[in-house]
Amino acid sequence: MKKIILAAALTGCLFTANAQDIIERPTFGDNWQIGLDAGATAPIQGHGILKHTRFIGGLHLQKQISPLFAAGVEGTWDVNTTPSANIFDRQYVGAYGALNLTNAFCGFTCEPRMFSVDLVGGAGWIHHYIAHAPDRNDLGLKAGLNFNFGVTENFSISLKPAVVFNVTSKNRVSFARRTTDMQVMVGFNYNINPGFKCVSCPDESGKIADLNARVNALRGDLDASAVALAASQADNAALAAALAQCQNQPKQVVNTNTLNSVRYVFFKIGSSVITADQQPNVEMIAAYLKNHPKAKVEIRGYASPDGNLEFNERLAAKRAEAVKTALMKKYKIPADRISAKGEGIGHMFTEESWNRVSICTLEE
Repeated sequence: MKKIILAAALTGCLFTANAQDIIERPTFGDNWQIGLDAGATAPIQGHGILKHTRFIGGLHLQKQISPLFAAGVEGTWDVNTTPSANIFDRQYVGAYGALNLTNAFCGFTCEPRMFSVDLVGGAGWIHHYIAHAPDRNDLGLKAGLNFNFGVTENFSISLKPAVVFNVTSKNRVSFARRTTDMQVMVGFNYNINPGFKCVSCPDESGKIADLNARVNALRGDLDASAVALAASQADNAALAAALAQCQNQPKQVVNTNTLNSVRYVFFKIGSSVITADQQPNVEMIAAYLKNHPKAKVEIRGYASPDGNLEFNERLAAKRAEAVKTALMKKYKIPADRISAKGEGIGHMFTEESWNRVSICTLEE
């Protein structure tokens, strides 16, 4: 029996395509099947098979839960072949599950297969209609195969051989062949929204390669940062040692005369206007000149290298004159105590912006 099932499942593979990457779950309203079943049934042993072969008809409702599993309910009725008050001599109503062997052995597909094999098993209620005695109810178990042939997208035909065990006959549990019937039915099925939607996995190899490259670049940056940190730590250690050495050396006395006699008035780029933040420097020069009536001031204007040479020379002269004019007009310092001259481009400071300055040297 196992060899027959395996052969039938592998045969179905010849008529189907390979499975897609991803199979999405359908909605509740998809993959329903309504079917009308008709065929013949007969006892396996203890009765004449041909003599007691009866027509059987039924209905089933099935839901395909996944490409592998389905569940459903069914009802069948055996037509009585002997004189009786009822046209039926037995009915079976039960639930069943189905395993799609073709999908199990050959892989899933998104579209319905042209041919597939299901292994079916279920349980249900058997009701016997007896002419001259009370009716009887038993528990029945059912096992069989469904050979499914797709005709159209929504219509299929199934060949359904099965065995029904009357397991509670004569008030005891038994799987005796005398109480077992064989069925062969043909199912005419209507399939509602059949199949499973496939979603192909996108090719992310390019993105993965790009991410790997970025990760490697970040690792390289991290290694370079570690080297730079080690170098900085070494520099800090050297500076700390130099600082300690300086702290241990005798302190030198700074010549305060230079600090007292020189003042700076800085200007913005391309300008000779004394800004508000530089006014205190001019005021300090004026205060010194007032406190020392014999003192004079020498003002030298400078410019940074921005722009052409001719413009910078004029700008340097204007900056010296701007300080002289402020001392004369605002603080009433006589002109004969002030000397102002432009020196062109200055090179006193390594910071270029500091060279936009008027250097004022106070003289006794």
